[in-house]
Amino acid sequence: MEKNNGRGSFSGKLGYVLATAGSAVGLGNIWRFPYLAAKYGGGAFLLVYIVLALTFGYTMILSETALGRMTGKSPVGAFTTLGKGRAVRAGGWINAIIPMLIVPYYSVIGGWVVRYLWGYLTSGAAAMASDDMFTGFLASPWAVEVCFLVFAAMTMLVIFGGVQNGIEKVSRIMMPLLAVLTLVVVGFSVTRPGALAGVKYFLVPDFKRLSLMTVVSALGQMFYSLSIAMGILITFGSYTKPDVDIEQTTGQVEIFDTAIAILAGLMVIPAVFAFSGGDTAALNKGPALMFVTLPKVFESMGGAWIGLLFFLLVLMAALTSSVSLAESVCATFEDELHWSRPRAAALVSVILAALGSLSCLGFNTLNHIAPMGMDILSFFDFLTNSVMMPIAAAAICLLILRVVGLKEMEAEISRSSRFKRRKVYRFVLRYLSLALLAVILISSILDAFGMISI
Repeated sequence: MEKNNGRGSFSGKLGYVLATAGSAVGLGNIWRFPYLAAKYGGGAFLLVYIVLALTFGYTMILSETALGRMTGKSPVGAFTTLGKGRAVRAGGWINAIIPMLIVPYYSVIGGWVVRYLWGYLTSGAAAMASDDMFTGFLASPWAVEVCFLVFAAMTMLVIFGGVQNGIEKVSRIMMPLLAVLTLVVVGFSVTRPGALAGVKYFLVPDFKRLSLMTVVSALGQMFYSLSIAMGILITFGSYTKPDVDIEQTTGQVEIFDTAIAILAGLMVIPAVFAFSGGDTAALNKGPALMFVTLPKVFESMGGAWIGLLFFLLVLMAALTSSVSLAESVCATFEDELHWSRPRAAALVSVILAALGSLSCLGFNTLNHIAPMGMDILSFFDFLTNSVMMPIAAAAICLLILRVVGLKEMEAEISRSSRFKRRKVYRFVLRYLSLALLAVILISSILDAFGMISI
């Protein structure tokens, strides 16, 4: 049922968990996590990531969800309900603007996935693995634009459906199916000749490989992977009923997201190890891994079906995340402009089409525009993930520490939870959160300028 104030709500705990897990499980898990794990120590990276997810990740997910449930508002409304002044309102707006900027370029990448899925259906593995497939596709303005619009239309169709009939229903179908497909691809990947060396490298910690950059990169990936400071968790928290145990659901989201990240590593790393003879350099950074290296790996496996399954899986992961991002934007327009969902969703569609088309053209017609030496999509990615998100997360921490108060937050969480990790929550917020966010911000900027490599 919809709430009387016109805002949607999840039907219960399962709806919230699946929708939140869907927001967290996305492209970052599937192409970024395996690359970083391979580069920074395999099992050592995985161990550090899990520790950070269970401490800092847990604290941020729980905080954002509690703020949303406490206020019943999306980011701007949540901040302004809890405090006064321009600084507080600015903190709300930066959390709201981030998904407005992310969902267009994220949908462009979703369009690339659509193209590859269609290619495996119609052209076969050899065609998709050709050296000029990806670059040729990006060079065609119409091809990139059409695929982007197909993915964007899929996203907005869910948003127009509402919370229960759109987001929750899609998550209930896609998340279990995504888990099953992941297990199928993992089973095939780890049984390839030579793949067990990759499994051992990824799962067994070798502390000789542990370094400061292992910790820094795991911290950045955890932040990116769990949908922290994107406005999503505050928005979804506002759809959560008062009796839902948000500490328990946070733990379930942590487990699901981390499990999918581990399975993504087991999909990709053993397969690339088998293909490359154990060369971790074959796990390229960013889109090259998914759209250049992996199609060659799939061709070597002897069939288009594995590529088809993989890109179907990736499409579902990308779609659940893009829906969550678009929902956060839609909720902000509903709350702040007092618009109906159809009207707010229509505005989201316009923003999505305009900014997404700009990112599409950055690879061809507008490739002469290169802010900071980056294409337009990469610049939006740098601006949101490397600069705005750490600042937005810091704004959340300062809101809790300086405005709301830890006792008030703990009381909100304890309304429906036993709060077993209260000491962890308090310690991380008081002593670690701002320092860790500073590390993420500084290291991401240094990476963007080539001073370090993450």
